[in-house]
Amino acid sequence: MSYSDINAQMIDRWIEQGWEWGRPITHEKYLDAVNGKWDVLLTPTKKVPHEWFGELRGKKVLGLASGGGQQMPVFAALGAECTVLDFSAHQTESERQAAEREGYSIGIVRGDMTKPLPFQNDEFDLIFHPVSDCYVKEVKPIWKECYRVLKPGGYLLSGVDHFVNFIVDEDETSIVNSLPFDPLTNEEHRKKLEKADAGMQFSHTLEELINGQLEAGFTLLSLYEDTNGKGRLHELNIPTFIAMRSQKPFK
Repeated sequence: MSYSDINAQMIDRWIEQGWEWGRPITHEKYLDAVNGKWDVLLTPTKKVPHEWFGELRGKKVLGLASGGGQQMPVFAALGAECTVLDFSAHQTESERQAAEREGYSIGIVRGDMTKPLPFQNDEFDLIFHPVSDCYVKEVKPIWKECYRVLKPGGYLLSGVDHFVNFIVDEDETSIVNSLPFDPLTNEEHRKKLEKADAGMQFSHTLEELINGQLEAGFTLLSLYEDTNGKGRLHELNIPTFIAMRSQKPFK
């Protein structure tokens, strides 16, 4: 079993236990979006600025590791043509149910984003990619694939979890872990994740997360930081996430 399979099964278990990121938006929230009242998240607490999206009506949007029926219904309500790729069976099923309930069409692909994306070159106007880098060992190939499937001038909106969460203990009071945090090479890291039923998670450097996008060819247009939304790091206002708006340059 690959680590991606382990993580997909973990997410499915979390959803069965009521995981907040696996609950689709309500019918009322969908109607609000139809009427222009909406917000979405790339990171735990801060709302993505609406100007990051531009006009969505008629645009082709890919939700990358963005299943669960939380963002795609909003974009569909705003007139976008949506496709979602996620490796969790429960997350893709939530997308199907939300689309069926609200009566819009959506492309649903159950797929592993660590593999080449099953899309054509220059296919999408926008990619929405909430925090999931922590579940993959190598992020640079993902940035390259995002660049490939975006149209020239298209935008990548990504939320990433950098290394701070990985160095502290469960109570977030002491620095206890070495970097990189990698359960594939460090047995101690793996045991900690197994004890917490946290799947297979990996830390990433800012070089991988930010410069990796630049190496792929993107232009970084804007970013903001965010906290965990709870816990001691949040109480101390220590940022642990970054949201980025990047663009594939016009040819």
